[in-house]
Amino acid sequence: MIKSMTGFGKGDSRVGDKYFQVELKSVNHRYMDINIRLPRMFTYLEEDIRSLIKSHLQRGRIEVYINYENVNGGDVKVVIDMSLARAYLDSLLKLEEDLPVQRDITTSLIAGFPDVIKTEKKEENEKEIWKCLQNALEDALTELVGMRKEEGNKLKADMLKRLDKINDLLTLIEARGPIVVQEYRQKLADRINELLDEQFDLDDTRIAMEAALFADKSNTTEEIVRLYSHIRQFAKILGEEDAVGRKLDFLLQEMNREINTIGSKANDLNIANLVIEIKSELEKMREQVQNIE
Repeated sequence: MIKSMTGFGKGDSRVGDKYFQVELKSVNHRYMDINIRLPRMFTYLEEDIRSLIKSHLQRGRIEVYINYENVNGGDVKVVIDMSLARAYLDSLLKLEEDLPVQRDITTSLIAGFPDVIKTEKKEENEKEIWKCLQNALEDALTELVGMRKEEGNKLKADMLKRLDKINDLLTLIEARGPIVVQEYRQKLADRINELLDEQFDLDDTRIAMEAALFADKSNTTEEIVRLYSHIRQFAKILGEEDAVGRKLDFLLQEMNREINTIGSKANDLNIANLVIEIKSELEKMREQVQNIE
């Protein structure tokens, strides 16, 4: 099943106090280009994020937006330096012994001294963090891939329809080829009749030779056969499961090459018009293929 490179996916997950929300946006790109925006504290997870995305997608520009929240606000913990608090207390008691002051030592007084009570960032469980983020990312990828598949089905249906039209137009070109040679032979004979006195007999052998030369120069059988083959191959590739965008792009180049050769060799207005129609369809397909993974 072919996939478009355009899509959007969203997922969220909570494990304990940890909550992640992930949004993915993808557009067409020649290669895989992943841009990740996440809180600085989780930059160590960037490679894991990239690996997970690459296991689901093969091409496209992927924008990754990750938001994090500690639901209970427990990212920090309070630490009491008891040794320092006792040192402050001993110093205060010493002052009371040496100075004629009223005793007014309280817990709040000691807690107010520098570095007695501090806040520190809690050590995070990295496995738990990744598990939570992974769940959210998996959900977002599932939605994104689903959207890309749905869009891919639409592109496939459109291109198959255009392939049928190209095939029909090519059939007309193929049927027109022998008629062009006959018309050329008749025009050549008529022209000679105009230029020569009717008392001279036409040299049928010479006319036949000229017609044969024209037929050889304007023969497009090889190009038509190859173009038919490319059409069948293109339709077959559209049914493959892997990323096929580059294959289809290359095949369209070959199809354009063949139809251009047909146009240059045909030397016929009707065929030229049919060639223009085919080239128009190929150009529309080329635009579609640019968005296929």
